[in-house]
Amino acid sequence: MKELQNGLRVTRAGLLTTVQDLGRVGWRHLGVAHAGALDGDAARLGNRLVGNPADAAVLEMTLHGPTLQLHAPLRIALIGAAVTAHWNGEPVPCGRPVLLPAGTLEIDAIRGGARAWLAISGGIDVPVILGSRSTDLRGGFGGLDGRALHNGDWLPLGATPPSQCERMQSVRWWIDPGHDEDPRAPIRYQPSAHPWSAPLARRGWKVSASSNRQGLRLQGEALPSTQADGISEPVAPGTIQLPPDGQPIILLADAQTVGGYPRLGHVIAADLPRLAQCIPGQTLHFAAVDASTAHRLACAARARVARIGVMIDARVPAV
Repeated sequence: MKELQNGLRVTRAGLLTTVQDLGRVGWRHLGVAHAGALDGDAARLGNRLVGNPADAAVLEMTLHGPTLQLHAPLRIALIGAAVTAHWNGEPVPCGRPVLLPAGTLEIDAIRGGARAWLAISGGIDVPVILGSRSTDLRGGFGGLDGRALHNGDWLPLGATPPSQCERMQSVRWWIDPGHDEDPRAPIRYQPSAHPWSAPLARRGWKVSASSNRQGLRLQGEALPSTQADGISEPVAPGTIQLPPDGQPIILLADAQTVGGYPRLGHVIAADLPRLAQCIPGQTLHFAAVDASTAHRLACAARARVARIGVMIDARVPAV
């Protein structure tokens, strides 16, 4: 039986829970989306907390998490927006490695953002397709049968050294990569030559409830727009498109590889993780920056994650 293997039983799937890693690289010329965790840094750090390789598959949870049945002790870490979680009724802390005995892990409301990630020792051991275990919801492949989790699903886990514990064990320290971020700060972007690229930053925009992993749809005073000219151009996660209704769309991880809508610019790499936490109704503002500023901020963001990783390694014993 599957329960005799190393894995988890999904008893409640949550609102939108998918298997994700760092995404597919090198396939965009064939029309394959990047996919992967909407905040790759969170996935990397979560894996580091439990002793996994950076590209191990994790669970990405949106607004409300799943309930999972653990059949053996496992080391887990919850990272991203704050999560209400319990193991057999006992609160589970976030942002740190936690060793859980066999039992029920309930992940409920996600607060202060839209998404959180669950890293599990060994990683989610679904098949590798085109170099990644990530779920491509638009393409319908990867992850667990190319879809979000369903009640009753079985999630296989990679091999890890056996652990013995009879009660939940955690540490007193924790990490919070976004503790000093101002959620009201503008989203920075490199503007294009389009005439309505600069006016994008002069208006406030609300996040639409129709947003998904393909794109963050915005609502506000419409920008003047024309019908797409039919000439498709390359796009990528972070591209800001202007459809005919004048309501911008910021492409995210599951975005297509080409598009015919005019491009207003591109959200800088340092701010892409912030888009993963945008909830419906939230107001966004934009600020234009040049290429050198975008590069400097990207280097600073990578250095910050690296420093946090070094601190984790100094505190988490090798497994």
